[in-house]
Amino acid sequence: MNKSISGFSRLSKSEKIDWIVDTYFSHNENAKNIIKQYWNTNEKLQKLHDEFIENTITNYYLPLGVAPNFLINGKVHTIPMAIEESSVVAAASKAAKFWFDRGGFKAEVISTIKIGQVHFNYHGNKTTLHQFFNTVKPKLLNATKHITKNMQKRGGGILDIELRDKTADIDGYFQLHVTFETLDAMGANFINSCLEEFAKTFKEQALTFADFNDDEKHIEIIMSILSNYVPECLVKAEVSCPIEKLTENNDINPEEFANKFVQAVNIAEVEPYRAVTHNKGIMNGIDAVVLATGNDFRAVEAGVHAYAAKDGQYKSLTHAKIDNGQFTFWIEIPLALGTVGGLTSLHPLVKLSLELLHKPSAKDLMQIVAVAGLAQNFAALRSLTTTGIQEGHMKMHLMNILNQFEATENEKKQLIQYFKNHTVTHSAVVDAIEKIRS
Repeated sequence: MNKSISGFSRLSKSEKIDWIVDTYFSHNENAKNIIKQYWNTNEKLQKLHDEFIENTITNYYLPLGVAPNFLINGKVHTIPMAIEESSVVAAASKAAKFWFDRGGFKAEVISTIKIGQVHFNYHGNKTTLHQFFNTVKPKLLNATKHITKNMQKRGGGILDIELRDKTADIDGYFQLHVTFETLDAMGANFINSCLEEFAKTFKEQALTFADFNDDEKHIEIIMSILSNYVPECLVKAEVSCPIEKLTENNDINPEEFANKFVQAVNIAEVEPYRAVTHNKGIMNGIDAVVLATGNDFRAVEAGVHAYAAKDGQYKSLTHAKIDNGQFTFWIEIPLALGTVGGLTSLHPLVKLSLELLHKPSAKDLMQIVAVAGLAQNFAALRSLTTTGIQEGHMKMHLMNILNQFEATENEKKQLIQYFKNHTVTHSAVVDAIEKIRS
């Protein structure tokens, strides 16, 4: 088990698999069969998937589901969702249908600015550094023209470059803080290429700046990288209706429900322990659509959670209010997404998902993703403040438990019928299965 290997990346796919199963698995053939059974029979398609990342041995499947009936800004969408957790797609679909009959979702993009930074050390006179920056700024922009020309033709590019003094935090630490507009591209490669060109030009020009002394002219570049914190790449989505239209169940008083719902959101705005779980539910919807459309859900997660803590305490991403008998529920969230480049033009299911969404622009996709998160949160809070979260979730989870115990189709049929009127828990399902089998 402690066996190391040199040159693993140079092995063929088959050789990699042979080494893995021989080194780590006691039942070699069984492990190899599991790995191979997830290969696509279409060799060209499998090769495409193999080349997405390094050291590929097989494909890892996630279910791709769809949530229909999303009315967003007057247009009907069926939203693709790639996720492994039961009840998420069902909850989104239920929320979509609920709001379809109440005017649907409204969404708007507030801003689309993205950020990149060149981090560097400088220990000289600050006034001289600012003078140098003012001199070199046009040269920085000129140095990236070969990178930005196509983006500029489409209306995007570099918006501004600022020199920021961070020496209060770290001695000698400064940065070039750069804002970008990348249009329908997520823009990571574009931004990083520009930043690296800035760093190179900045360092070279410092060597010949007459007002620097011998020590000052040797600026030390630490790194050049985009930021996944995008507080100025914002989208808002909301739903609203009169309080009396808020419930479908005569057993639930709509005013009582509205008040409990708003209070639940307020709790998540002041209590971090609740806010984390609250926002995790929002991300169930957001990540599923981000993944289905070939975007970087890790970057989205990092940026979103940083935004949730922007005021010094981690808070709810959604908000709710009651005003003159009108219930309003909304989300404002940073989302840096793309609909061109990366997997969007390579992965067949990503292309299919984007076509399902009417081939959206990046702004359109921002609105759709924000709505998915809002819908997911609405469904969760509606359950939490009425029947409780487990009633619906565990019934959706029932099939996973049955498959875990390899229930037959006849057993599944009996047990699904049984649990329509009984509480689903793991132990209750086990007892019911054993009763049938005995």
